Amino acid sequence: MTLKRTTDDLVADLTGLTFGPPVTHVYNPLIYARDAWDRYCEMYGRGQRDVLFLGMNPGPWGMAQVGVPFGEVAAVRDWLRIEATIGKPENEHSKRAVLGFECARSEVSGRRFWGWAADTFGTPAKFFDRHFVLNYCPLVFMEEGGRNRVPEKLPKAERDPLFAACDRALRRTVTEFEPAYVIGIGKFAEKKARDVVGDLGLTIGSVPHPSPASPLANRGWAPLMTQALADLGLD
Repeated sequence: MTLKRTTDDLVADLTGLTFGPPVTHVYNPLIYARDAWDRYCEMYGRGQRDVLFLGMNPGPWGMAQVGVPFGEVAAVRDWLRIEATIGKPENEHSKRAVLGFECARSEVSGRRFWGWAADTFGTPAKFFDRHFVLNYCPLVFMEEGGRNRVPEKLPKAERDPLFAACDRALRRTVTEFEPAYVIGIGKFAEKKARDVVGDLGLTIGSVPHPSPASPLANRGWAPLMTQALADLGLD
């Protein structure tokens, strides 16, 4: 099962799902930014990995713009060396326009995560030799005013079919990479990893989320990341 097939199946599984108020706009970058996602997988997603980092879902200025998890534009373009044509979501929010690599906003979480990777490993080749990064859910949910809504806050009737599709994709991806560790970036991702692949004999844990909404992360996220990995037995 390749990542391409898993992605195709996930997109198909998500097609037709509906989401009601307060959600008014739903973006799926696996559709309109598929070229960038495919390049990311082709360049960095081949072969087994020791560590799989799992995020929750895309940020409006990150993967929603450039199709790469934690996809801060400059990091994706300049460090990961990925550029691609980015399309538009079917129903675009006026306050959350998708501008692709022309987006001038910086995704703080992505800048922190990929900045840590660059500082720690130097090159993408060294980082991806042992690691891969993906999101549990590929969809972005926005309310009428443009506010982001996280998947766990959706009503149960909407959340259950969404999570069922994402669960299938996550298990397939873990089976393909055969990692020893699945590390949630934040507690939600850790919980989903335990729910979905906790029976596979892996080490599952989490690291602090680099979100600017976290006062702890704002005081210096990179040392927290390094220490959390050390506590899990990773250096």
